Amino acid sequence: LTNSEIPIVRTDRGGQITYHGPGQLIVYCLIDLKRLGIGVKKMVSLIETSIMDLLTNHGIESHLKDGAPGVYVDGAKIAALGLKVKNGRTYHGLSLNVDMELFAFAQINPCGYQGLKVTQLCDLTDNINLDTIANELSQILANHVTRH
Repeated sequence: LTNSEIPIVRTDRGGQITYHGPGQLIVYCLIDLKRLGIGVKKMVSLIETSIMDLLTNHGIESHLKDGAPGVYVDGAKIAALGLKVKNGRTYHGLSLNVDMELFAFAQINPCGYQGLKVTQLCDLTDNINLDTIANELSQILANHVTRH
């Protein structure tokens, strides 16, 4: 972490350092895993699959990296995950870079990985609207979770 005007907030979710800012979609997944009968790994997989489906809908090919949760496009991270599970319930969730200033990521080691490149949806496709993406992703995620 370099010296910066960006405030630092500690949290108890999984994952390491990240940046949240305007133009980024933040989704808090408040889900009772016990009631749904799924485990944490399955929930992470459902979130990642939902993000990948959203990107596919916009003509963007994405992939996962072993041991590095999140979704990547050409090796650059476009979405990060950070869950906290307590009493079988998830807290926190995901961040998807939609249309934001990426400069802050250069001041940190995103998700604890030095030199990790990040990207955003608006650099990969045209006509992106944060509200539309939020609605689309929430529908996809809800469908995946209810059909698991």
